[in-house]
Amino acid sequence: MHKLWASTYKEMVLLVRDIGGLAILFLMPLLLLIVITLVQDSTFKSIQQTKIPILLVDNDKDKVSASILDNLKAATTFDVVLKDSEDEIRELVLKGKYQLGIVIPEKLSSDLQAKVHANVDEILAKFGLDQEAEAVSPYSKSPPKEVRLYFDPATPQSFKSSVENGIDKMISKIESQSIYKAFQEQLTEDESEVIFDTKGFIRFTEIIPGEGPRDFLPNSTQHNVPAWALFAIFFIILPLSINMVKEKNQGTFIRLRTLPVSYATVLGGKSIVFVVVCLMQFALMLLVGVYLFPLLGLPRLDVSGKLPLLFLVAFFAGLAAVGLGLLLGTVAKSQEQSAPFGATLVVILAALGGVWVPVFVMPRFMQLLSNISPMNWGLNAFYDVFLRKVGFVQIVPELGLLLLFFVLTTLAAIVYNKRKNAV
Repeated sequence: MHKLWASTYKEMVLLVRDIGGLAILFLMPLLLLIVITLVQDSTFKSIQQTKIPILLVDNDKDKVSASILDNLKAATTFDVVLKDSEDEIRELVLKGKYQLGIVIPEKLSSDLQAKVHANVDEILAKFGLDQEAEAVSPYSKSPPKEVRLYFDPATPQSFKSSVENGIDKMISKIESQSIYKAFQEQLTEDESEVIFDTKGFIRFTEIIPGEGPRDFLPNSTQHNVPAWALFAIFFIILPLSINMVKEKNQGTFIRLRTLPVSYATVLGGKSIVFVVVCLMQFALMLLVGVYLFPLLGLPRLDVSGKLPLLFLVAFFAGLAAVGLGLLLGTVAKSQEQSAPFGATLVVILAALGGVWVPVFVMPRFMQLLSNISPMNWGLNAFYDVFLRKVGFVQIVPELGLLLLFFVLTTLAAIVYNKRKNAV
């Protein structure tokens, strides 16, 4: 135990003396977290809260177009700008000044009413309810009316599909109400009498599973703090591996081999120090989420009742990151090998683990591949605690994988070092 403490003390002194390294370890991850969260939160608000200006040309100027316009104005997403010319809309959208332009065709309301009344008369005639139906001219096979949508070429396909589905739903609702009204007029002379209930019967309700009244929708803070805290924790492999390479190049390891100290003890001292650094990084990020983010206009991070489990996940994630750093530092022969390879490896693991892009939007092959990333295990455990409000038992599988990863990488480093230095 004395040898382990001496090794730990040596690592702590070396780390404290490197002021620049400490600044990189603690300040850069915090800056990354703040910048990424600000950018993503602004994007989220631009979609959810800020109205998108759209152009509209009303060639109908009747009931249907008025209903469409009312629905668009009532929506929290769009700010409608009326124009007189379709050519003007085409030019403005093509230049990218507006993302969307809508053109309502002429006689949309009157033609829709004619179509509906013709269909209703034919149906009633078949049932013998309308004696004058034979005198009604059959419904003309005129082509359907087109509501033209002009999109900016740079508009994402997801936005196009969302707008098209929304307008299609709006038009379908107007057509259904027109049919109900036509039947109402044919079946009764009392306009005040209500025969058909035109209110929607099926509705959608969004529910986030949780416990009790504390259910909430995940926000940018709750997604970004665990993701980028995990990224910062795994970035510890860079200074750890570089320090180990320095010690080999400076002859420190050769001097240690002359002492009755095992390589496992040396690695144990490094593990203790750098796991503590990981926990300190995580604590700072939680403080930023709780106290600084509200001052920047970002959602406050809710950690009430979650701190023990959060630090437990951070501890095991720190072990996994340290194990990877120990293996890289043992195998690498120079800083030119450890630094670029370590940085690239962290970015790859972050990409696979869902830090950059959520796993569920990846191709199927990449989703399967993400299961080998320790960042994916840690991120799932963090999300379980932050968003799904689970207990200790539910995160044991992820913690077990992180611990196993640490054990395997550390054993690999010890075995590699033993074979390399075997006489």
